[in-house]
Amino acid sequence: MYNDVCELRDFYYTTSLGRAAQKAMRDRLQVCWPSVAGLSVVGFGFAAPLLRPCLGDARRVIALMPGPQGVMHWPAEMANHSVLVEETSWPLASDSIDRLVMLHGVETSERPAALMEEAARVLKVGAKVVLIVPNRSGLWARRDGTPFALGRPYSLGQVQTLCEDHGFVVDSHSAALFFPPRDRKNWLRWAMVLEGMGQRLSRYHAGGVLLVEATRVSDTPRPTGLAVRERKPLRILNPVPAPGARPAWRAGKGPV
Repeated sequence: MYNDVCELRDFYYTTSLGRAAQKAMRDRLQVCWPSVAGLSVVGFGFAAPLLRPCLGDARRVIALMPGPQGVMHWPAEMANHSVLVEETSWPLASDSIDRLVMLHGVETSERPAALMEEAARVLKVGAKVVLIVPNRSGLWARRDGTPFALGRPYSLGQVQTLCEDHGFVVDSHSAALFFPPRDRKNWLRWAMVLEGMGQRLSRYHAGGVLLVEATRVSDTPRPTGLAVRERKPLRILNPVPAPGARPAWRAGKGPV
């Protein structure tokens, strides 16, 4: 189940808590991607609040918004960069994207494996993806009233496994949203103070969201296990022996 695009828009653009969350996650994303000059950058889910700094330098910026969530014109004051898409069928050519960030997409997807396969399809080999998901041990996933309370929260190990199973190698991980999810007037200033303390004191356990950066790797065949042979296999599929014949398991042994 996806969040509604109107609720996401109102949270990030009209509430103090949403603006604080937007800034905290955007700052961490810029640490991962200090420059996107000349690159093709895509966001899936509701990543628009994090993509604005890319508009000036990137070759192109696209905000993919899934059908169950809905779509809005973005940015409001410029030509539209957003498009409504099927969750696992994006209108992008294979091997065409350099950077991808997924926010409010993975945890609310009913088919996260298929979603990651689609992400791997559109990304170039060597391209980067950043997954931002609610932290299972954080406060934000437990607090109703924020977009992070909907869907499935993840542990760090689960996100890493999801990446590694679908064509990615994990490069780094971090966390954000160390301040409590309380919407109060003038919260932005105090939230950033707490965010800075959290970044210095805790790597990821106390953060409200996990940020996992991974690299798209070339397709390599995975072992299926079919080549593994048992040295002494059970002979349950052998023909039934004739009456009085020696059982196969007693072959080479003395009289019965």
